[in-house]
Amino acid sequence: MKAAFFDLDRTLVRVNTAPLYVRWQMREKKLGWSAYARVSWWGAQYLFGVLDAAEASARAATTLAGVDERAFRAACAAWVKREVLPLVPTAAHAEVARRREAGYVLAVLTSTTPYVADPVAEALGVEHVLASRVEVDGGRFTGQLAEPLCYGPRKVDRARDWADTHGIALETSAFFTDSVSDLPMLEAVGEPRVINPDPRLRLTALRRGWPVERWT
Repeated sequence: MKAAFFDLDRTLVRVNTAPLYVRWQMREKKLGWSAYARVSWWGAQYLFGVLDAAEASARAATTLAGVDERAFRAACAAWVKREVLPLVPTAAHAEVARRREAGYVLAVLTSTTPYVADPVAEALGVEHVLASRVEVDGGRFTGQLAEPLCYGPRKVDRARDWADTHGIALETSAFFTDSVSDLPMLEAVGEPRVINPDPRLRLTALRRGWPVERWT
């Protein structure tokens, strides 16, 4: 069996969802301008492949400490439906449908949390979500990440464990992403697909002859 793995930000969704999330939380009076400035800075670092993702994600997780997980999931799903799903490119819908018809097992593989990724996957008919997780205790977030973060080489570990469980070979699978941070995963699959690439990934793709697409 073979799978088609899709990154979320700037791939299945044409933008990075983190600033959208912070603006939503600002409207809800749960975050302020300092959080927006911080996420914007992280976004710039991510674009050029120099983000310390573990530190950024751990700091972001602290903003959820004490929040009811079930209520947050419901609120986040409503926000995704309202503000994120309209940003899924037509090309993403078409590629997911094409891979499904070709018999691929479909999975979202992302460093973001399931609270954003799950509603997108459900809307696209993607059966599986491999994402970073935030600790929950007694129905409330602890403010801590559940290790390991689904990022960089750890994303490959997560995908390989899942693939082994489902009888899937990464060597015959495809992975769609925008980020140079996903280079280990691109190298692990038989069909690397580069979508809306950051500058460093674009150069790498050109050197290696990988297909580059613009999904808008």
